[in-house]
Amino acid sequence: MKQSFGPILLAGGALLAISSCSGPDDGTKLATPDATAKTPVATPYPERVFWGDEHIHTGWSGDAGLGGTTLSPEDALRFVRGEAVKSTGGTMAKLDRPLDWAAITDHSDGMGTINQLRDGNPEMMADPVAKRWYEQMKIGGAAGLAAAREAIVAQASGKLPKVMMDPKWMVSAWARNINISEKYNEPGTFTAFIAYEWSSQAGGNNLHRNVIFRDGADRAGQVIPLTTFASGDPATLWNWLAAYETKTGGRVLAIPHNGNLSNGRMFEEQQYDGSPMTAEWAQTRARWEPLFELYQTKGQSEANMALSPTDELSNFEVWDTANLTGVAKQPGMKRTEYLREALKSGIRIEGQLGTNPFHYGMAAGTDAHTGLSTPIENNYMGEAATNEPQAGRWNEMSKAEASGYVRRFWSTSAQGYTGVWATANTREAIWDAMKRRETYASSGPRITVRFFGGYGFAPRDAAARSLASVGYAKGVPMGGQLGPAKAGGKPTFLIAALKDPTGANLDRAQVIKGWVDRAGQTHERVIDVLWSDAARRRIVDGRLTPVGSSVDLTRATYKNDIGAAQLTGVFTDTDFDPRQRAFYYLRVVEIPTPRWTAYDAVRFKAKMTPDVTMTLQERAVTSPIWYTPQ
Repeated sequence: MKQSFGPILLAGGALLAISSCSGPDDGTKLATPDATAKTPVATPYPERVFWGDEHIHTGWSGDAGLGGTTLSPEDALRFVRGEAVKSTGGTMAKLDRPLDWAAITDHSDGMGTINQLRDGNPEMMADPVAKRWYEQMKIGGAAGLAAAREAIVAQASGKLPKVMMDPKWMVSAWARNINISEKYNEPGTFTAFIAYEWSSQAGGNNLHRNVIFRDGADRAGQVIPLTTFASGDPATLWNWLAAYETKTGGRVLAIPHNGNLSNGRMFEEQQYDGSPMTAEWAQTRARWEPLFELYQTKGQSEANMALSPTDELSNFEVWDTANLTGVAKQPGMKRTEYLREALKSGIRIEGQLGTNPFHYGMAAGTDAHTGLSTPIENNYMGEAATNEPQAGRWNEMSKAEASGYVRRFWSTSAQGYTGVWATANTREAIWDAMKRRETYASSGPRITVRFFGGYGFAPRDAAARSLASVGYAKGVPMGGQLGPAKAGGKPTFLIAALKDPTGANLDRAQVIKGWVDRAGQTHERVIDVLWSDAARRRIVDGRLTPVGSSVDLTRATYKNDIGAAQLTGVFTDTDFDPRQRAFYYLRVVEIPTPRWTAYDAVRFKAKMTPDVTMTLQERAVTSPIWYTPQ
């Protein structure tokens, strides 16, 4: 089957009316739950994966709005539900496959101010910096982008204009945001989470968290989002989350992202102020942060070739040279930026403190600042309003003035989505699945993946009519905890992966194991357990021979004449030592396909430089299954 450009962007057509980003300054009332809404029937255990994006920004975020984005949270939710929306640049856009759920995560810092700034609010215009940003917004293009970059640096250094730090702007903006989420939340059909992003970035070191509420307006409307104006310490956020639950009786969680841009701070083995970890601190972190965002536009944070040199597939969509403001990395920083290393450190620390601070499952989100969730290579709408499809966007330059650091737009990634195994498409069911870590991260494709661990899975289980019923009956799902091993028992894992129905075939399925030896040293092993074209491929010198490539870069196409539509089987860890802490997760990899840059090269007849990445192997990574000795 030959693949080419997808139908996501609709050129021409009638213009759509786009909701204004501005709204009433005050008096906005919170929506009340619809008492007539039907309650979906939940299944006994998760039988379906629900696809969503837990990280979308709109023109209501300060950086996105200053950069020119005009789409509102309502536009963003209409888009992911499958409606046609006009982009900031005037292109009609529509997803060919709607999402099942989404979270609009506009930044809490400065929430509500961008709308006032865009409207030329007199109070804003009295501040010279805010007025200058307003004028640059009106000019748009490079001027607006320069204002956005300046605002990001000002936020990172705590130097936003005082008028933009006044919480009164947030009150009405948060109420409007909640009302929009309530309007589009349709239990059983589509889930719209109430959410925001808490954006700590002292010195440009990214420690951002997406805050996702299980609740509706009746509870989430009792608070306003936490900002970083007073403190960038994540423990401040955890305290806020605890206070929210105590006050409202609701539930909430946080999802960190972009450890790769933290210059070593995301998974550092100390508290924010440099003091030593404590068991209470580690337990609190794990309590509020069950998931970590693995894939998104600013690079992946799963693994790095420098840390995992035996993992030939770890050099994937890497962005690891500096932090958010262009401060270059120093030796040793990468070790505490990538999740696989953190998972290994976590089980080591658990042996010392009795609790694991890095007990993370997998999630993914676009971090799109366009209001358009498009982690799709053949129709990538870009990360910002200025990066919409056009001939020269691949070579657009992002420059940090203070450091002189330069990044070209071609290094931006079109990723990712989160798959959630839930019993129903409701806030409650999907949030509960996130909390128990029954989730997986995809770089974009909707690959269906099951991963169960136990001690009694046999090859015949992979052929069961209901793989899920066997999996839950005989083991634990992704995100779970294996119980103590019986004498002589070894963990077995039930694996099933099905290609995206409209995407590429599968190359292989790999189990990634991490463990701590008796001396307290951590180790990892990447094991190819299932692969396509088994008749011609084999393990040579510890590595699986390549699947090959059917990519034609002259046309930006590929063929599904290699690879497999599905991979199923059972894996046994024959090297298991019941005395050693360990974790296991599954990575499913597609055959090579054209990257968004390759599609741009053909679509716009662009001549790109040799350093531009033109192909990739998309993938999905499950939450781990942990083993702890009794």
